[in-house]
Amino acid sequence: MNVKELRDSPGSSETVRRAADAPEGFGTPLVGIAEHSELDVDLRFDSVHEGVLASGTAAGLVQGQCGRCLDAISFPLTVDVTQLFAWPENVQEAAEDEDETRAVDSDLTVNLEPVLRDLMVSALPFAPVCRDDCPGLCSQCGFRMEEDLEHEHEQLDPRWAELAGLAEQLNEADDDRSSA
Repeated sequence: MNVKELRDSPGSSETVRRAADAPEGFGTPLVGIAEHSELDVDLRFDSVHEGVLASGTAAGLVQGQCGRCLDAISFPLTVDVTQLFAWPENVQEAAEDEDETRAVDSDLTVNLEPVLRDLMVSALPFAPVCRDDCPGLCSQCGFRMEEDLEHEHEQLDPRWAELAGLAEQLNEADDDRSSA
């Protein structure tokens, strides 16, 4: 975004509404905004003494997989944007006042990609689910638990495996005695 018109005009502003292609890397291993999918950006750039204040929203469609059952999921994501871009000569001063200061480039443009990436990726769910009560997959065999909520495996502690064999032998011996 070119901010040359705002350079020496504190108090002036410019509004930008546009659809842009999402760059690579707007996601986590399970969900994200696909590269080249549409990002809707609605921002206002205000010229302030320190630089340019960008504020507004950015929205995109998140796609990926449920972290429990691995089904495809999709949902809209909108984030609020508020970022100060310091004029090149004010970067050091602004850095002392703010946690993370971004700068207007020397050609009087601002690069929104890192700001949008930080905001959108941090807004994604850590463990996305298709729905809150998704039962997921069986941890032993991968069976879809939704198809049979009673699905389970008999789990025998390996330390007791020998005793299970002994119990079978004793039961067989009892059966032999009672049939004789």
